[in-house]
Amino acid sequence: MRKNAKTFGQFKGLRVVALLEGAKGTIVLLTGFGILALIHKDLHHVAEQLVQHLHINPARHYPRIFIDAAQRVTDLQLWGLALSALGYAIVRFVEAYGLWKRMSWAEWFGLLTGGMYIPVELFEVMRGVTWPKVSILIVNLGVVGYLAFILLPAKRK
Repeated sequence: MRKNAKTFGQFKGLRVVALLEGAKGTIVLLTGFGILALIHKDLHHVAEQLVQHLHINPARHYPRIFIDAAQRVTDLQLWGLALSALGYAIVRFVEAYGLWKRMSWAEWFGLLTGGMYIPVELFEVMRGVTWPKVSILIVNLGVVGYLAFILLPAKRK
């Protein structure tokens, strides 16, 4: 732990990143609970209702693929997705805690885990530019760049 090596501005920045990571963990955890709520349900019917609720034509190609795929999902697969969501959320919460407490391992962990998504995000943007894809890429680049800046040797003045 290098608590004294951080300036007040860096401390605030780490708290912002910690809150962001905690929010990501919370969203994925809630999604996992939503997946658990679908166990023992008729997913084909749920998918049809969702498509209708969103006012999408169920006869079109992509909604039809979604509805047909929902029919083939098993309860075991839903449990797997929910457990994966739990695992991801735990990782995000541990990282958020470490960043909040200014632990140097969390800075490295955040740099590595955030950096590993950048190639995928770049690929997705190259496949088709949309504001959500670009926003996610920009936020992730900002977080990874900030953590890299924090981890650089203190040769700055």
